[in-house]
Amino acid sequence: MGLSRKEPFLLLLGVSALLLGGSAGSSSHSLRYFYTSVSEPGEKVPQFFSVGYVDDQQFVSYDAKAKRRVPAVPWIRKVDKEDPQYWERNSQVAWNREQNFRVDLGTLLGYYNQSGGAHTLQEMYGCELRKDGSKGGYFQSAYDGRDYISFDKETLTWTAAEVPAQNTKRKWEADPAFAQSRKAYLEEICIEWLQRHLEYGKETLLRTDNPEVKVTRKEDYDGMETLICRVGGFYPKDIDIDWTRDGEVWLQDVFHGLVSPNSDGTYYTWRSVKVDPKERERYKCHVEHDGLPNPVDVAWEEPDSNLGLIIGCVVGVLLLIAVMAGIAVYFKKSQDGYKAAAASDQGSNSSGTGTAVPI
Repeated sequence: MGLSRKEPFLLLLGVSALLLGGSAGSSSHSLRYFYTSVSEPGEKVPQFFSVGYVDDQQFVSYDAKAKRRVPAVPWIRKVDKEDPQYWERNSQVAWNREQNFRVDLGTLLGYYNQSGGAHTLQEMYGCELRKDGSKGGYFQSAYDGRDYISFDKETLTWTAAEVPAQNTKRKWEADPAFAQSRKAYLEEICIEWLQRHLEYGKETLLRTDNPEVKVTRKEDYDGMETLICRVGGFYPKDIDIDWTRDGEVWLQDVFHGLVSPNSDGTYYTWRSVKVDPKERERYKCHVEHDGLPNPVDVAWEEPDSNLGLIIGCVVGVLLLIAVMAGIAVYFKKSQDGYKAAAASDQGSNSSGTGTAVPI
């Protein structure tokens, strides 16, 4: 299945992200590179592009016109002092991959018995440092948005996802040194650079933002109800959320959303559980995160009622109205009585103006 020239560039980025699968979700920190090449570029789709990520933050990209790696965040410029050849070296690596990808696309046309058309070749590789101190590494490629081949660094073997990929598998496994070099990069060089990048960008990459946890509820049509634990504003991305009943993890009728980014760089997600309203108090949302000194357990709480305050305000207003009305009647009666007395005191020859002046 080819890619049309008119399909947007962002679609290719989305497909690149899919290559990662679920491997990054369990890591504490990761370094990943994505490469994509298309056989028939369009106005919005360059022939070749590449990006690099530390965790979920893009830190470099490749300018195909200038043939240069370029920084995407300010903190990566710190590398200039420690490694002045960093940009030159990495620009050369990206340029070499661009040339290789063009050749590979032609080779794949033969493997798939295709005569032409728009096609894509993508590659993703990277490493991760997990919470428990263990290290991971991965190398995957895809053709036309489908898995093509992947590397197992533990067994030094390649897995072909499709029949045409068997050709590549045989070619790569015929050279054991190629697998050894991949393993060395993923376990040593990549990890070293990940640690250096984390140091460069520690103000943002190593910060911790505490999660805000709130439990809401909604009634269901079957007499049951759903408790929803909403967790937001947290960083880093890794977070553990469980529903518990009487202190034990509860998995029945539990649903969860994806961990999604906010515009400020933090994340949000949710977990829900369907419960019997009579047993609502037995359930709590249990949250563990690096930003919390201790795990938190949050239960649904009855919202504070404002009825008493509203009634008090209404009564107060009514009393105020009554008082003001009484004062108005009093002054009206006093004014009428004063006018009558003033009229009787004036003689027929009075030179007064007849205007009463209050004392």
